[in-house]
Amino acid sequence: MKIYGYVRVSSTDQNEDRQMIAMNALKIPPARIFMDKISGKDFERPAYKALTKKLSPGDLIYIKSIDRLGRNYDDIQNQWRVLTKERGVDIAVIDMPLLDTRNGKDLMGTFLSDIVLQILSFVAQNERETIRKRQAEGIAAAQTRGVRFGRPIKKPPDNFETLVKQWERGKLPIQILLMRMGLKEATFYRRLRESRLVR
Repeated sequence: MKIYGYVRVSSTDQNEDRQMIAMNALKIPPARIFMDKISGKDFERPAYKALTKKLSPGDLIYIKSIDRLGRNYDDIQNQWRVLTKERGVDIAVIDMPLLDTRNGKDLMGTFLSDIVLQILSFVAQNERETIRKRQAEGIAAAQTRGVRFGRPIKKPPDNFETLVKQWERGKLPIQILLMRMGLKEATFYRRLRESRLVR
């Protein structure tokens, strides 16, 4: 039997220290700790896939909490079933001792752990949907206040019309025009179209 740890944070700027401290306390060898820095919306994750390839029946995976495994209710349920029933692997959720497949392998123990798993999977997905809703509401509120997202719009220079006329008369090559305006060609043509629509 080999013991593994799985750690996940949603993005590269999030801190995995809390999960790593828990894994180190269990004395899991660093080579057997797999970490993804990616969303938990599905299981298309490089480290998770690498971990599942190494698993053999009787192995044990530790995770800090069920939402580190994933945040989609159906996917969590399915992965749990695949790992424990089909692959014969044990899973222990550190923050929820009831979710430890090594314990209570009788009918009552399985029943209780299934109920806990369903509740926590629901909570994980609900939290993800709440976060997404708050983000969408925050973006909408910012947009109503005039906040723009994405790259800042590069304004044409004050002498835009003069330079355009010189270019149209053939007195100014396009490359010199772009250099003087400080614009890329695609941006220049977009600004040109916009200025003609305003007229």
